[in-house]
Parts: sequence; C-alpha cells; structure tokens
Amino acid sequence: MANFEEQLTALESVVEKLERGDLSLDDSVHLFEEGLKLSNACKKELEAAEGRIQVLVEQGRNAMRVVDLDEEKDAKAV
Repeated sequence: MANFEEQLTALESVVEKLERGDLSLDDSVHLFEEGLKLSNACKKELEAAEGRIQVLVEQGRNAMRVVDLDEEKDAKAV
C-alpha cells in the first residue's frame, strides 16, 4: 500500500483534475470516489500518528518509549 505522502500527492492530483472542470460527469464521479478513498486513507494515517504521539506524551518525559497502538490496546484490556 502507498505511504501517506504518496496518497496525499495522489489526492492533490485528483483535486487538480476535478477543479479543471473539463471531465465528463462519469469521469468526475469516478475521480471523486477515488478522492474520497484517498482522503479517508490519509485521515486514517493521521489518526494513527496522532495516537502514537498521545501515547508518547502520556509516557512522560523521563520514560518515553514508542508503543505500537495494538500493543497498547492489549495492555489496557488485561
């Protein structure tokens, strides 16, 4: 799967094509659907990064460590 930067670049390209307004309705709808998928994928990546940052902040300055979010959820469930 593409990384965040690649997805964001693809989303920007979709937006540029849609803003030109020279596409057929079918092509515009197809690109809009593609843009929504890319937007949702970017949002998911950003939310995951935000979660990791929140975990780091909660760990405190003296005991900072990176914790995988799945690992963190498993620890809270126990």
